[in-house]
Amino acid sequence: MIKNLREVRPGTRFRGFGGERMQAAGCQLDYELTQLAVVGFVEVAPKLREFFRVADVASDVFDKRPPSAVVLVDFPGFNWHIAKRAKQRGIPVFYYLPPQLWAWGSWRVKKLKRYVDHVFCNLPFEADWYAERNVSSEYVGHPFFDEVADQELDSRFVSSQRQRSGGLRVAVLPGSRSREVNHIWPMQLEIIRELARRHPTAKFSVACLRANHKEYCQRLLCEADRRLPIEFHVGKTSEIAEAADCALMKSGSTSLEMMARGTPTVVVYHVGRLMYSIAKTLTDIKEFSLPNIIAGKTIMPEFLAVGSTTQAVEQATAAMDRLLSDRDERDAQRRQLQKVYQSVGGTGASRRTALRINALLDGEANQDDANLARAA
Repeated sequence: MIKNLREVRPGTRFRGFGGERMQAAGCQLDYELTQLAVVGFVEVAPKLREFFRVADVASDVFDKRPPSAVVLVDFPGFNWHIAKRAKQRGIPVFYYLPPQLWAWGSWRVKKLKRYVDHVFCNLPFEADWYAERNVSSEYVGHPFFDEVADQELDSRFVSSQRQRSGGLRVAVLPGSRSREVNHIWPMQLEIIRELARRHPTAKFSVACLRANHKEYCQRLLCEADRRLPIEFHVGKTSEIAEAADCALMKSGSTSLEMMARGTPTVVVYHVGRLMYSIAKTLTDIKEFSLPNIIAGKTIMPEFLAVGSTTQAVEQATAAMDRLLSDRDERDAQRRQLQKVYQSVGGTGASRRTALRINALLDGEANQDDANLARAA
């Protein structure tokens, strides 16, 4: 987004909260926000004080050097506070990758209407949902597809994955957050053990985001697991997905990459009983994987473990077994994924959003000029 805004609005300066990639794009970081990445109340509660402290940093920035606009990306629990502070000071607020209010907590749309001037929607049905609730919004596409299209794969690694395997290749994605990996990998390891027994020629490549995730996954291997046809890699998620015949993954945005690459996938997730009880009262959807939500039906089989993992592990194992046993099953899911991708998978979301933000800001500037002229 920063790169695109620089192109359409040369000379623009950026500051905010984010990570090293934003900083590399030219953003002055007021806080390294990636260290506060959390999911669910259990993770949020211990960091509440720090969240409010960082929000106060935003207030100080807004008071001393008010920006022309505030662009929020995802992270609604924190960004509500940033939006409120910006709105109180008359700063335009735009939301890119907005919270999925249509999925859960739909009453929060009242808060969004108070604090956000315009929403850039990433899923085709979102704009209609917001419009029905009188929220200024438009559909621009999903930036994840830009990343997939622009990413240069390590072709040598992809080739080595394909050549090394004598049987089917299975990509295993345990997640990007340590807490998730701690819950999901033990489930996936159980599934791998059984699949390796049923399909002795299958090969499993585990895509870890960080070195400490790889170390954790390897520590859980028992002596008997040393004979499993399994490899661990760091920073090769896209290559592993590209080379795979099918995938076993944790629920998350990477499911969109699986869809873009046409990789048949089974999805697993785990929540505690308390969190599940709370979520049931807030949720308005049946599926939790984005390709399934977009399609309005189950394409990627998905299995949620609530407390005990036994049933979800058994069900996911059966679904993976079908993919590994039946090429027609894999091809059928691949065709469905490609069909959905063709309907939503266009690139240029961030570029379109940058152009619209530029136009909206110019429109406000022109309106201010007109008001001054009338006053004169």
